Amino acid sequence: MNKTFLQKLDITPKKWYLIDADGKILGRLASSVVNILTGKNKTLYSPNLDMGDNVIIINSRKINTTGNKEDQKRYYNHSGRPGGLKIESLSKLRTRIPNRIIEKAVKGMLPKGRLGRQLFTHLKVYADSHHCHDAQQPEIINL
Repeated sequence: MNKTFLQKLDITPKKWYLIDADGKILGRLASSVVNILTGKNKTLYSPNLDMGDNVIIINSRKINTTGNKEDQKRYYNHSGRPGGLKIESLSKLRTRIPNRIIEKAVKGMLPKGRLGRQLFTHLKVYADSHHCHDAQQPEIINL
């Protein structure tokens, strides 16, 4: 008789990691962050549970991209009304809201649904090197 069971996991407190995005490539950074957020870097990974840790990203304004993405990559936003489509390039979004570049890249790689929305709340992105999470004592990661 085959029965599937889920081992009761020890609920350990989530770790906090600090990543400096200065000079990093956008896609490579985002995929590494998603692995930490989902908990794929742990031995007790389960795809239907929130096993990941919290991630703080600083210096999002200084992130790099390869090729001609600075001018050719487009971000679309639609209000839902007729004629409500707004298109913005990566360079314009970097000057206006630099955090959104990393947030959209990470959110697109997370699972869709309730779990993905919950995991996305564990990501904190800041444009400069200042952040307000010193009390959590984040561990610095070099990717």
